[in-house]
Amino acid sequence: MGKTSNLISSTQSVIHEALDMLGFDEGMYDLIKEPERLLKVRIPVHMDDGSVKVFTGFRAQHSDAAGPTKGGIRFHPDVTEEEVIALSMWMTLKAGIVGLPYGGGKGGVICNPKELSDKELEGISRGYVRAISQIVGPAKDIPAPDVYTNAQVMAWMMDEYSVKHSDNAFEFITGKPIVLGGSQGRNTATAMGAVICVEQALLKRGIKIEDARVVVQGFGNAGSFISKILYDKGAKIVGVSRSTRALYNPDGIDIDYIIEHKDKVDVPKELGLAEVTNEELLELECDLLIPAAIANQITEENAGRIKAGIICEAANGPTTQEATAILTENGKLIVPDVLASAGGVTVSYFEWVQNKQGYYWNDEEIHELLVRKMRESFDEVYRVHDTRRVDMRLAAYVVGIKRTAEAIRYRHWA
Repeated sequence: MGKTSNLISSTQSVIHEALDMLGFDEGMYDLIKEPERLLKVRIPVHMDDGSVKVFTGFRAQHSDAAGPTKGGIRFHPDVTEEEVIALSMWMTLKAGIVGLPYGGGKGGVICNPKELSDKELEGISRGYVRAISQIVGPAKDIPAPDVYTNAQVMAWMMDEYSVKHSDNAFEFITGKPIVLGGSQGRNTATAMGAVICVEQALLKRGIKIEDARVVVQGFGNAGSFISKILYDKGAKIVGVSRSTRALYNPDGIDIDYIIEHKDKVDVPKELGLAEVTNEELLELECDLLIPAAIANQITEENAGRIKAGIICEAANGPTTQEATAILTENGKLIVPDVLASAGGVTVSYFEWVQNKQGYYWNDEEIHELLVRKMRESFDEVYRVHDTRRVDMRLAAYVVGIKRTAEAIRYRHWA
């Protein structure tokens, strides 16, 4: 709870600074600093052993001034009210950065999917939608997958909402299976968005992707996809890590082999890789560092030892405010999380648009649209960073919060 509360307060601090730069008063900050709505729900589920277990869930809606709220639902034993609040605020920023007609939303259920059967998981999914159904919908709040939720969970949720409204409400939720109105490119959208940002950052620093030495901390969904895409583009991945160990080779790592054998104990020996700690991994000699694990990995304590010229944040909140200041002072280019991970909500927006119009784009069309959106967004954040002489995080917050603040001003809410 402490770490999450810190993430909320640090997010509020940067939002406050961004609103000041944009010329908005304290009344605007007072409205934006917390979600408009926060719903806590209790979900009864019939378990496989015949008992009834009650699960707790949350849905936060940060602001619907610029459009319906949008954001994922996570199933995790460590979900908290504070975490959902912080993530809903970040979703508002992401939507603003990529210019989507949304505000931020986020949801979660306290549970451990690894300990649940498919039937129990379906019960939680359907029960959650029933519990929040009064505040969600295609023009109110559009959920999506997040940690430990997937296309199947989205299908159950879509079906439950459709049954309740006697309709095939494909546009209620995104991240669905293709046959139920899902979009091409959604599974890899977050990773692809980060890679597009990496390409733009490398251009700014005059580095060709095939000459780039890359370290990726975290080899989950985002980290493994990003590593694979960059590897296929010719980058040299010199370090990767999971929660238990980190691997290093200055001559490059065979990412295809790592992905295929990621749970094999003897992989380091077979590939001639050195094992280092996660802390050492962050400080390796490289051009590009991608923290794709958990929050607060680059801090005031280790920021001065980071050798990478570019840091692209694929995780939520991996760099503290103090570390951001040190890195910027040392000439490092930070691609902040709210920009780097905006590919997911962007393709979710494409899915929502396709559902509403009943016409679906192919994979190539989705990719072209995503590239255009992410490049434009990166360039706009970089322009603010360059012209206003502020760090990239504050620049991203200025771009991200502007849409919501202007919508609030025009509606005369503050």
